[in-house]
Amino acid sequence: MNYILADFNKHKALLPFTYTRPTSAIRCGILTLKEKWEQRLNANVSHLTEDYLQTKYPLTETDDNIVIAGNIFATDELCEAINALELGQKLMYNDTMIAYRAASVHTPTIELTQVLFEGDCDGIDHTWDIFSKNGKALEADFELITKGRASQPIPDHVQTIHPERIFIEEGAVLNFAILNASSGSIYIGKNAEVMEGSIIRGGFALLEHSATKLGTKIYGPTTVGPHSKVGGELNNSVIFGYSNKGHEGFLGNSVLGEWCNIGADSNTSNLKNNYAEVKLWDYETGRFAKTGLQFCGLMLGDHSKCGINTMFNTGTVVGVSANIYGAGYPRNFIPSFNWGGPQGNMTY
Repeated sequence: MNYILADFNKHKALLPFTYTRPTSAIRCGILTLKEKWEQRLNANVSHLTEDYLQTKYPLTETDDNIVIAGNIFATDELCEAINALELGQKLMYNDTMIAYRAASVHTPTIELTQVLFEGDCDGIDHTWDIFSKNGKALEADFELITKGRASQPIPDHVQTIHPERIFIEEGAVLNFAILNASSGSIYIGKNAEVMEGSIIRGGFALLEHSATKLGTKIYGPTTVGPHSKVGGELNNSVIFGYSNKGHEGFLGNSVLGEWCNIGADSNTSNLKNNYAEVKLWDYETGRFAKTGLQFCGLMLGDHSKCGINTMFNTGTVVGVSANIYGAGYPRNFIPSFNWGGPQGNMTY
């Protein structure tokens, strides 16, 4: 069977993160959406995405393809229903197409026979879902990754609450930290490091070769992707990987892409002073959209960075490869390749 993850549902609603990756390459929980499918299907998957992304994320097509919506969370029940599809059928959840099976990925889906899925189905429909659904995704991934496996021993000098919900991979280093898994599982990846004085309340995932710096304070559910460093205070945030927030400052209810850097003492507001609903920039409509959330911080696209002491307003969206610096509050929508701050900016 040939499995393909496609961007036919929510690709544009997940900008700026889908400027640089297919929807299924987004990390939510411990794994990316693609990795969730590959683990549960026990198979490699390819991508059907924007033309300019297709070179980096290639498509493999055969004469029997199962094409799955890339924004959907994989579950065992969904995998069973998808594998039961016959050629010429599509799987529907309410009015949403989850998957279809066809000899060609370009088969008009309107011609396919409907099969209804009556189980639970969830996914990422908007950028803010990445952090707001991170807790549920993290617990599902924790169960999937650790099932039938034994954690490395927790060092004696690390204080823990509910150690049975803590899993440490080979090569990880933990020194004089506090891990509290009473409100969510804690996963420490291969060769990751939890430095002295770190206080972590789950759910939390620290992936391979990443580190919490001295005295880091983390409230879950938070995910730090591979090859990243975090310090200061984090709350309910997702960092995809290869990014740094290594110094003091607060990051809450936020998402950072890859190759991002947060300058020292930079802070993100995640709550409006009047406690009103937060709005975020919508690339499709070119205006701000309601999130339905009271807490929402920063959406920072790949390769974007900010200088020291940057102050992000509640509900700020930053595109790809932006460079933000200067005193005062930047705008709460900063386009891609924009350099500058409150005193002025230019397109780089």
